[in-house]
Amino acid sequence: MGKIIAIANQKGGVGKTTTSVNLAASLGVLEKKVLLIDADPQANATSGLGIDVETIEIGTYQILEHSHTPREAVIKCSAPNVDVIPSHIDLVAIEIELVDKENREYMLKKALESIKDEYDFIIIDCAPSLGLLTLNALTAADSVIIPIQCEYFALEGLGKLLNTIKSIQKIHNPDLDIEGLLLTMFDSRLRLSNQVVEEVQKHFNDMVFDTIIQRNVKLSEAPSFGESIINYDATSKGAINYLHLAQEIIKKNS
Repeated sequence: MGKIIAIANQKGGVGKTTTSVNLAASLGVLEKKVLLIDADPQANATSGLGIDVETIEIGTYQILEHSHTPREAVIKCSAPNVDVIPSHIDLVAIEIELVDKENREYMLKKALESIKDEYDFIIIDCAPSLGLLTLNALTAADSVIIPIQCEYFALEGLGKLLNTIKSIQKIHNPDLDIEGLLLTMFDSRLRLSNQVVEEVQKHFNDMVFDTIIQRNVKLSEAPSFGESIINYDATSKGAINYLHLAQEIIKKNS
């Protein structure tokens, strides 16, 4: 049975999409069958894997409103062993459209039941908000990865997210685990980066992944070529970091 991992943080620019795309690609290279679900209206995970957003006819929007099945929405991409359920700007409307629906928090969970067993891992790239889209992702997920940027305001908003996760565990999804806190955009030359790592490890010890994602130009360049870091430059620091993260997750879940 596939493990569903949501990648969430209501702060923007912390490396959610970078992590979603490159973790999916790394798990694929390690011979795991992966489904990446783009649950962000900005559709960066979709375009980051070379899929033309303008051509999307069936995606996350359609599976959330149950007009199509996840299987109908799946697209093959350039990353080996990785399928994608793409997103489109239309997804912005889903929060309003679902608001008066019964069991609106369970729409994604219900949709994924039919496809869950076909994958080893299902990765959900969440929108940078704690709205209905992210709530659907966290209700459907078995666990959540929280990317934390190694910068001054790193821990700001983390308490709010952890409280949201607690209330989802209480009301909607008692089985939701925290897979781990992932430190991203680390620059070893900066004292501040090192301080953030120390702070997070001190406060959250076992909850923090051993792998730290370092700042890397290649990681920033890869999406503009529509490729994961594994396809774009497998020898780069970014590729090595994400492969280590994938190995850590496989080991934790074996």
